Order: sequence, then C-alpha cells, then structure tokens
Amino acid sequence: MPPGSFRTLRPEPAARPVRGWDVALTIVLLVLLPLLALAASYAGVLLAYASDACGSVACNTDLMNIGFWSAVISPWGILLIGVTVAIVRLVRHRLAFWVPLVTMVAIVAAWFVAAALVGAGVSAS
Repeated sequence: MPPGSFRTLRPEPAARPVRGWDVALTIVLLVLLPLLALAASYAGVLLAYASDACGSVACNTDLMNIGFWSAVISPWGILLIGVTVAIVRLVRHRLAFWVPLVTMVAIVAAWFVAAALVGAGVSAS
C-alpha cells in the first residue's frame, strides 16, 4: 500500500483542449502589434510640431513634454505587457486572441490621451 501522501480522492484535472484557430489568430495579431506600436510612436514624434503654435503665446512646456514622451514611449510598454499576457494565456491553453485586440485599443487610447496632454499644454496660455 502506498503512503498516504500518494492517495488522493480528487481526480486528475482534465487537460484543456488546444484551439488551433486561437493560436493562429493570436500569433497573427501579435505580429501586427509591433507595427501599430511603431506607427503610434512615430505619430507621437509628430506631436512635437504642436510647439510651433507657441511662438506668439506662452505654452506649458512641461505638460507638452509629458504628453510627447508618453506618446513616444507608452506604445512599447503596452506592447510588452500585451505580448507577455498573450503568451502566458497561450501556454496555459486559455483563449488569448482577445489580448492583442485589447492591446491595440490600449495603444490607440494611450496615444489620444498623450495628444490631449500636448494639446492642453499648447492652449494653457
């Protein structure tokens, strides 16, 4: 008779099925995510031209700098978090296709928030 530590009343957990469509769709979306992050970061660099309006009026350059750097850096941080969460979900055989989609929305939303900060800095006269 085996020792008590080997006896159990619980059945072994059933393995989750692998969904091929989920894996394929998640990988395709994960490949597209860096392209979106690059485009958002480039669009963030273009926010520097908002300071052209500051020639005749006083602008809040600190707020503009926060918005500019947020627009340039935040897409890559959000990308890193999204890719990590998606890979963990894939390894655990959980639905993961929605993670890159949420990441895309978060990148776009972060850019708009950063652009709003830059705009607020311009009109802070």
